[in-house]
Amino acid sequence: MKPNAFSWRILATAACLAALAPAAPFASTAARAAEAAQPNNLNAADILRAVREAQAGKRQTLRGQLRTSDGKIFPFLLTSDGPRIRYQFQPPAPAETVQVRLNDENSQLEEISNGGNSERLTPANFDKKVLGTDLAYEDLALRFLYWSRARISDEETIKTRRAWKLRLDAPGRRSQYSTVLLWVDKESGALLRAEGYDEAGQLVKKFEVVSAQKIDGAWYLKQMRIETVDPANDGRVKSRTYLEIKDVVR
Repeated sequence: MKPNAFSWRILATAACLAALAPAAPFASTAARAAEAAQPNNLNAADILRAVREAQAGKRQTLRGQLRTSDGKIFPFLLTSDGPRIRYQFQPPAPAETVQVRLNDENSQLEEISNGGNSERLTPANFDKKVLGTDLAYEDLALRFLYWSRARISDEETIKTRRAWKLRLDAPGRRSQYSTVLLWVDKESGALLRAEGYDEAGQLVKKFEVVSAQKIDGAWYLKQMRIETVDPANDGRVKSRTYLEIKDVVR
């Protein structure tokens, strides 16, 4: 991988990103898939599959925080253990542990009690905000990476990086998003940006990698910006949260 290529860790994710997905580097696996495919044969399913596989391949713990625009800070430990990604919020944030289980077909979101028991979070909870931030529980799960209705819609430049622009349409109505647009770095396979749209086709959520950092020779997310947009007010930003990675726990 070239020195300026970086990997995105944490959301989402999702975000956005999941994913925009949050806890593992995407670069090597996704980049190999892209290099192996001929331009005319490359499709969105290949790219999403490579991103999912890379997510499940890392074992490490990162220390980070969610920081809202009004100054609230929620520290967390983010642990990747193969197909499991665990967000453990630390004081002064309310004690809460959320776990994402990744497999070939979907992702499962669970809440872990103090006793270690897990309870699956249902779709009714997906749009609820994590600790009142702009990050929803569905965003942590990066569920849009499993949507089958996906296609490459364009190629664009994001902060000097050439990226595939993917359009992902929700398979049903169990998501707060009807459509997600996803930008994936063509060289590294990193997720650079994601946008979520409601059923009316209006933008309601934005995720964007602001900066990356190098720790012990490896690239990590440094800061991601998550914005909630008000479609009824000319698309203005209602609120903003920053997801920040501080260091690697050794």
